[in-house]
Amino acid sequence: MTSASLDVFDRHESAVRSYVRSFPDVFTTAKGHLVQGESGRSYIDFFAGAGALNYGHNDDAMKAALIEYIAGDGIAHALDMGTTAKARFLERFHEVILAPRGLEHKVLFPGPTGTNAVEAALKLARKVTGREKIVSFTNAFHGMTLGSLAVTGNSFKRGGAGLPLDNTVFMPFADFLEEGFDSLSYLERMLEHGGSGMDLPAGVIVETVQGEGGINAASFGWLKRLNDLCARWDLPLIVDDIQAGCGRTGPFFSFEPAGIKPDIVCLSKSISGYGLPMALVLVRPDMDLFGPGEHNGTFRGNSTAFVTATESLRFWTDDTLTREVLRKGEIVQEALTAMADKHPELKPQVRGRGLMCGIALDVPGAASAVCAHAFENGVIMETSGPDSEVAKLLPPLTIPEDALREGLDIMARAVDAVAARVANNTVAAA
Repeated sequence: MTSASLDVFDRHESAVRSYVRSFPDVFTTAKGHLVQGESGRSYIDFFAGAGALNYGHNDDAMKAALIEYIAGDGIAHALDMGTTAKARFLERFHEVILAPRGLEHKVLFPGPTGTNAVEAALKLARKVTGREKIVSFTNAFHGMTLGSLAVTGNSFKRGGAGLPLDNTVFMPFADFLEEGFDSLSYLERMLEHGGSGMDLPAGVIVETVQGEGGINAASFGWLKRLNDLCARWDLPLIVDDIQAGCGRTGPFFSFEPAGIKPDIVCLSKSISGYGLPMALVLVRPDMDLFGPGEHNGTFRGNSTAFVTATESLRFWTDDTLTREVLRKGEIVQEALTAMADKHPELKPQVRGRGLMCGIALDVPGAASAVCAHAFENGVIMETSGPDSEVAKLLPPLTIPEDALREGLDIMARAVDAVAARVANNTVAAA
């Protein structure tokens, strides 16, 4: 039945489709951390919509609020007109998220996706400074439209642009180079030296944990130094918190433990709470310089997303979820470390923070094989990194501990199986 159902995608959908190849089932329903397939299989979700479902599938309270709003003929589409749904979200977001963190930022609604948020942030930094180039970092991923792709490091993704991607200066991210290399001192030397060939940029964009780039986590000290460097040189600091934000690493914003307040913050993925398209850009008030309509998008007023986003903020009225994420993150780190210790032949490296973790396997094809084996045994997870070398975990933040441990056990067995295949030189068959 599933093979016949999958055939419709082969017949009608573009070859660019990706996830349906990695997860060959037709999914029908989902609740919490579980996804059901047409095959009759039930899967533990360690993927969570690539981070768009931090609170799991079909949260009861969000679903009830959404149904009530739709049943009452609430405004569904309004561009950037005033609606009750948007007003409630703005008030609640300020009350629960911004004010307690001392953030006075304005909320800019671009189009409904992460790359829309990044494009708006880059345009704004250039408008504020009157300069052109943006500093980005190795292994960065910021989106698939041309501006966002220009600040993305992945050569495969960049190759799809079909034209030069310029006005970006790439610098080494955190520990990209050998141990002991100070990437920020290098950046500052490039800025200050008249012979470096580097023009003063319009801003700096960074992910605190690089999700698609390989689960590379910058230290809080490195992030604080980057913030201070940007302040010294009057460079707007843009934090792309699209995947690492909304509690994925523990606190609502991934940069909070570094003690910084970025000039511009990009959010999308789990900001709607329910998987509905929504994005926003937080802008320091003195940088809120776009004129009316100077940046816009037809679907920036997705009111149904505002409804679920408002309801999702109940998770952030205290620090309960943050503590849960950090506790579960320790469970994941312990499990991944055990896998790494058991199989040094895979040259493993445990990476990540909170519930944004992974294990890098320095054997071609090994991480992909682990994810494929895990899927066959009931866990949905994907790879990341420039060579798909990291088996990546993004479970819902609300996943019960027993389900988390069950999924990790399945993953551990997958690593065992792949290690055996590596020993027999058959891993490439995955």
